[in-house]
Amino acid sequence: MSETPSNTLQYRFDGPDEAPVLILGPSLGTTWHMWDRQIPELTRHWRVFRYDLPGHGGAPARPAAAVAELGDRLLATLDEVGVQRFGYVGCSIGGAIGADLALRHPQRVAALALVASSARFGSADEFWQRGVIVRTHGLEPMARTAPERWFTPAFAAAQPAIVEWAVQMVRTTDPGCYIAACEALAAFDIRTELNRIPVPTLVLVGAEDQVTGPGDARTLVAGIPDARLALVPGASHLAPVEQPGAVTDLLLTHFSTAWQDTQTGVPLPDSVPRLTSPVQPVAEIAAAPAPDAPPGGRPDPYEPGMRLRREVLGDDRVDEALAGADDFTADFQELVTRYAWGEVWSRDGLDRRTRSTVTLTALVASGRLESLAAHTRAALRSGLTPAEIREVLMQTAVYCGIPAASAAFTIAQSVIRAETTPPA
Repeated sequence: MSETPSNTLQYRFDGPDEAPVLILGPSLGTTWHMWDRQIPELTRHWRVFRYDLPGHGGAPARPAAAVAELGDRLLATLDEVGVQRFGYVGCSIGGAIGADLALRHPQRVAALALVASSARFGSADEFWQRGVIVRTHGLEPMARTAPERWFTPAFAAAQPAIVEWAVQMVRTTDPGCYIAACEALAAFDIRTELNRIPVPTLVLVGAEDQVTGPGDARTLVAGIPDARLALVPGASHLAPVEQPGAVTDLLLTHFSTAWQDTQTGVPLPDSVPRLTSPVQPVAEIAAAPAPDAPPGGRPDPYEPGMRLRREVLGDDRVDEALAGADDFTADFQELVTRYAWGEVWSRDGLDRRTRSTVTLTALVASGRLESLAAHTRAALRSGLTPAEIREVLMQTAVYCGIPAASAAFTIAQSVIRAETTPPA
């Protein structure tokens, strides 16, 4: 294990130094110990590299706001230790990191396994709300519900020690890093890019996974050109923990037959069979060209404005507004997206928390309380706590008047109760 600089990750190696490197990536709320039961067999063939997400397992609490940023930190770590080419296995968000690396740096990924992963993890709103709950109540609600998300009921009942271990992993995670990871998953969507993943890919899923289940797995297999599906009976989201033998066997088979041994100077050991047909080097895929700029040289702010509008207000609210638009109001919705969100909310001068504070104050001062519920919800998603929203409204009572603040408190209280109530 190594204490690492701010642009790298906490990691450990197991296995012979001369073997090719196989990376194991963790899921949200876990540590590298989720792979402990795979290590004895995998290290017979590979030098296994495991890492912790920021703020997990005692790793430095340096939040990363995007899956690509986590991938960049992983590559910086690998560069630091001299690893250029590797096989990659990732569970859940760990799988998202692997898919991102295969898209952006395919020449470094020899073969890929996506465990309990997805091209799009549920809805963005689910992860933004999870962040709101953690910001308000801490990680206890997530820890308490982790067993039902991660394990089948039969396994949880039969293995109370493992259940307690899982709960403690979540409890000891840094809340800020957990929230940042949720926000990274909220923004992650590679559904239209799956056909650009050029490496042999195993998509492995527990048959009873209710988080990223067989439907998500089939989407990955249908989109990735060289992919196959492995369904693990009697397993939920943390299949490597619940069915370690089955998962290990599947990984051994996949990486022993799919590993692309190009001219890297790192030979595969005799225990890892080579492919019988020659493998062509994988060319790095060029980035898509930027959209044409409108006259005057400035890019159109509509698309970034729409992304930001959805991140702040939530998909459901934006979809509702757009669905209600007709020939009379469609141009107004476009104006709101392009200028309010694409031009003003996206400026660098203020962070989202401050912009939400200003917006709440302006709505109370102007009496436009019909929009206050949406922007109270947005303030929570932007990082304001209920206590901070309370203080904003207390300040408006002095400068905007008691009646206006009273009505605002009623609206905000209802939204905060709905948004911050932990799952049952």
